[in-house]
Amino acid sequence: MKFPRFTHFTLLAWVFPAKRGLAFKIASCTLLGTACIFFAVFFYNYTISHKVVLKSVRDNTRYLTHATVNKIETTLMGVEKAPLLLRESLQTQTHSREALILWMENILNTNPEIFGTIIAFEPFHFDPDSFYYAPYVCRSNGRLQTSDAQRAFNYFYTDWYLIPKELKKPVWTEPYFDAGGGDILMTTFSVPFYQMVYGKKIFDGVVTADLSLEWLQHIVSSINIYHSGYAFLISQSGVFISHPDKDWIMNESIFSIAEASGDMNLRHIGRNMIHGGQGFVPVASSFTGKASWLYYAPVKSAGWSVGVVVPDNELFSDIRHLTIQLMLIGASGFLLLFLMIVFISKRMTKPISALADVTGEIARGNLDICLPDRQSDDEVGELTVSFENMRVALKEYITDLKETTAAKERIESELKIAHTIQMSFLPKRFPPFPEKQEFDIYAALIPAKEVGGDLYDFFLIDDEHLFFSIGDVSGKGVPAALFMAVTKTLMKGIAGDHRSPSDILARTNRELCIDNDAMMFCTVFCGVFNFVSGELVYANAGHNPPLIIPPEGEPQWLNVSPEVMLGVVDEPDYKTQRILLEPGSRLILYTDGITEAMDAQKNLYSSDRLKKSLQAEKSTGAQELVEHIILSVREFVGTEAQSDDITVLALHYRHV
Repeated sequence: MKFPRFTHFTLLAWVFPAKRGLAFKIASCTLLGTACIFFAVFFYNYTISHKVVLKSVRDNTRYLTHATVNKIETTLMGVEKAPLLLRESLQTQTHSREALILWMENILNTNPEIFGTIIAFEPFHFDPDSFYYAPYVCRSNGRLQTSDAQRAFNYFYTDWYLIPKELKKPVWTEPYFDAGGGDILMTTFSVPFYQMVYGKKIFDGVVTADLSLEWLQHIVSSINIYHSGYAFLISQSGVFISHPDKDWIMNESIFSIAEASGDMNLRHIGRNMIHGGQGFVPVASSFTGKASWLYYAPVKSAGWSVGVVVPDNELFSDIRHLTIQLMLIGASGFLLLFLMIVFISKRMTKPISALADVTGEIARGNLDICLPDRQSDDEVGELTVSFENMRVALKEYITDLKETTAAKERIESELKIAHTIQMSFLPKRFPPFPEKQEFDIYAALIPAKEVGGDLYDFFLIDDEHLFFSIGDVSGKGVPAALFMAVTKTLMKGIAGDHRSPSDILARTNRELCIDNDAMMFCTVFCGVFNFVSGELVYANAGHNPPLIIPPEGEPQWLNVSPEVMLGVVDEPDYKTQRILLEPGSRLILYTDGITEAMDAQKNLYSSDRLKKSLQAEKSTGAQELVEHIILSVREFVGTEAQSDDITVLALHYRHV
């Protein structure tokens, strides 16, 4: 008698049959129950290990960060003592020019960490015949160099002079590059000093200590944790003072990185850092290049903040390695258990083969087929009932799927209607004022989605004044569209009362801040144009500066005060500015959907490209200018999808 040849292919066909029967299901269910128990224990162990490692790293990074902060604080406090001591001497004694220089040289000789010091007096306070007097001593090529900044620069308007004068207290300035001075990156500790005149304290000047930040960058860059962990330092405004990426130093801030990546969590972290907070939080790969953890702590003397970044994949690498080993062991055990269960269950499932043949029709889509009658109360009978329930449930599922598809189509239709409604909010009849020959105005809005967050508006306030505005709401989609509609409606209602642009922005902002739980905001530029006299009064709330194209000459950026966006703070100080437009001038307003449009290589269209594009454009009509800009952006972007709403508004002053 010959037996069939038994190979490993025969074994695989027996364990994993093409037609999966009850034996396979029994094996799978049993194995699934075992796997749930194993993974519950494994997950508990992994979670506890994860917490232990995370706590250990948090403690280590906290100790490392605070040690670095203490080292920086010690140096800063040592630097602060010298100008504070000199201030006391200036307020209680009268010094000659030679004595002042000697004082300053002694400060540098006894404080090697100080790069330079200056004593800047108010006009005519040191010498009745001298408007400027500010002796400066600094280090140069290993020696002390003395200079007199009498007319070298107008120091009365520098940060290190104005800020302590206005605040009436010592301050550390924002880090800056001292071009023409030390030609290094430095920060300045400025201390105001006073004189008593008839019992009244009068501001006399400022004494400073310049601190080179090279030592600080060395301290921060020397921090290493794990393989690629690093530390960075930001200033009071969030600008990077030290970072492994040299291009970020003094060029980027934690907020610019958050804005570019759209990371609201990073914006919140940066806000907490510059306000003196500390914590241990996860950060996304948009900031560090890969998922990481960040511990940060403040340098209270200067208002800076130190952050230490630990990559997530290095932090838990040991746990992941152990996890892989446990998974391999578990998988081997599961495979052995599975083979045993399949062997036992196959011997018990022969009676259901007939039922399997009938249910094959269900698998091929015949949901109206009748299953065999239930003839027993054993497993086969229960399985028959289960298949019948499955058939009914599947038919109901298909019915529900059809209804869901119809609902989705209805939502898409409603979004199209919302787009139509949103566009109806905007002026769309051009020319809008054919009876007014003094000016020509045209605008276009192209949303990135069905509905967007950009806005523009213009209308006549009276027979001589035209109000116009442009804005960009944070985010996209329906929330941004609703916020846009509210903003536009508020501004139109307020502007109709002949209010100044700054008052319009302030009142609109006050309304938007009420119950703004979503923390949405809107950048806006608005103006009131007297098309009889050519006077333009305007105000800005964080929007891109417009371009002015004079009748003769190249396009120029309109001087705008940046101010804060609408919906951010309750009582911002918006400023109304004025300019007189020449006849023939053209004013171009736009949103960042123009300047931040990207091509396939992720290059930005940029403000410079917009300006160059308008230099080459000879058209004077408002519509031609708008269409030229949009065409230029589309040619630059090519086949890339539109990433943000695009809005352009052009105003041509004819003065007929």
